[in-house]
Amino acid sequence: MLRLVLLTGPALTVALGAALAWWVSPWWWLLVVVAAAMTAVAVRDVVQREHSVLRNYPLLGHLRFLLEALRPELQQYFIERDYDGRPYDRDVRSIVYERAKGVDAEEPFGTERDVGAAGYEFLVPSLAPKATPDQPPRVRIGGPDCAKPYDMALLNISAMSFGSLSANAILALNRGAALGGFAQDTGEGGLSEYHLRHGGDLIWEIGTGYFGCRTDDGDFDAAMFAEKAAHDQVKCVSLKLSQGAKPGMGGVLPGSKVNAEIARVREVPQGQTVVSPPYHRVFSTPRELVRFIGRMRELAGGKPTGFKLCLTSRRQFLAVCKAMLSEGVTPDFIVVDGAEGGTGAAPLEFADHVGTPLSEGLITVHNALVGTGLRDRIRVGASGKVATGSDMVKRMVQGADYTNAARAMMFATGCIQAQRCHTNTCPVGVATQDPRRARALDVGDKSARVERFQRATVYGAMQIMASMGIHDPTELRPHMLRTRVDPFTVRSHAELYEWLAPGQLLTEPPATWAEDWAAAHPGQFTV
Repeated sequence: MLRLVLLTGPALTVALGAALAWWVSPWWWLLVVVAAAMTAVAVRDVVQREHSVLRNYPLLGHLRFLLEALRPELQQYFIERDYDGRPYDRDVRSIVYERAKGVDAEEPFGTERDVGAAGYEFLVPSLAPKATPDQPPRVRIGGPDCAKPYDMALLNISAMSFGSLSANAILALNRGAALGGFAQDTGEGGLSEYHLRHGGDLIWEIGTGYFGCRTDDGDFDAAMFAEKAAHDQVKCVSLKLSQGAKPGMGGVLPGSKVNAEIARVREVPQGQTVVSPPYHRVFSTPRELVRFIGRMRELAGGKPTGFKLCLTSRRQFLAVCKAMLSEGVTPDFIVVDGAEGGTGAAPLEFADHVGTPLSEGLITVHNALVGTGLRDRIRVGASGKVATGSDMVKRMVQGADYTNAARAMMFATGCIQAQRCHTNTCPVGVATQDPRRARALDVGDKSARVERFQRATVYGAMQIMASMGIHDPTELRPHMLRTRVDPFTVRSHAELYEWLAPGQLLTEPPATWAEDWAAAHPGQFTV
């Protein structure tokens, strides 16, 4: 027995020493802490009443929420094809990135699009193409009552507010506009110093909140408007009636983005969500709208003045046209926004189901102005998912004189379509007010990319028009754009849509327009 003890003593000592060493090891305590934490989480999962998945599957249920959080990235990078992503597919994003970087946006082997599918659209080339012009034309904005007309580029920066975008993003966009000689719409969030620092041309947009020219109780402040509209960089002023992604409701800026600086620019309380009213206080009838447009132009010293809208009913827009005729006042421009347009924050029901798509809205506005004999006094802009030269040509075929782009310009500044604009957590510093995140956006580099993208895209549009045998957008006609309506039938836009003759509504309205024309009244917005 003594011998056994003597033999096993050293082994027991070693075993006890090893056990003690393991017990005092940080790894052992780490294991204990992890086990305790997992136990606590499991107990909490079982006790809580908010998530049924976690009550039935404690711990494991969290894997479901992790995968759900990663789903957008997994979808974008590993699942979606090059041509079917939404809102913008990878092909479109790639062409914007390549042009912004100065890389040739060319692809080998042919199109991946199904050219036999219903809805496929194509532009008709000519057997007598032209050489691409060295310089693209510009569009003169300014009707008979405008004292300071402005020559608009064919592609400009659409409405995006400081607050929705970071200061660095606004700076990059404006510097890009200055470098390229095109215009930047300020959005409805006010005229900030970031819009003014680099000297780019501005279209100052006024929304229902009258940010930057509002009284303490939220009314329009004429004196403040006149003072700011007199700024040399402000080339045009625009009244926002509605936005494509959320027509009929005001803009929304989450309180997490309303820092002291934005509160000062917008003249609103810091840290509180800013919801613009869905309606304007300055008018309630078509006549009052038209008169207010005339007043804005006077206050702006005769600068081009217009309005932006997502088309409502054709009857209501005809009422505005009748008010223009009756009052003898016309805007210098109208920007038509489509339901496919972008937004920083909007209810999904609005973005998906409310509003007129750009094609229908643009064609209706163009025809209404032609039919009332007003088209030669008013220039028409188009905004809503414009990103390529073919998008520009298509919209000009449908009646636009020029185009605006917002999300494509965001891509040029580095946006990766993370779709976190409303959360203040934009990973690339474009749509955020987090200084740490915004710091990632280098103004010098991104402004050059904005300028390169705009120049290359306009050149692409001019190349397409040259291939169609024309030199100028004014030569575009509806028969030059065609749509496959079924596997065996192709129709031109001249056949698919009705196109009015100048003044036709004033003399003999066609049967398809007669009811709306008769019901439209300049004194009320009839539904």
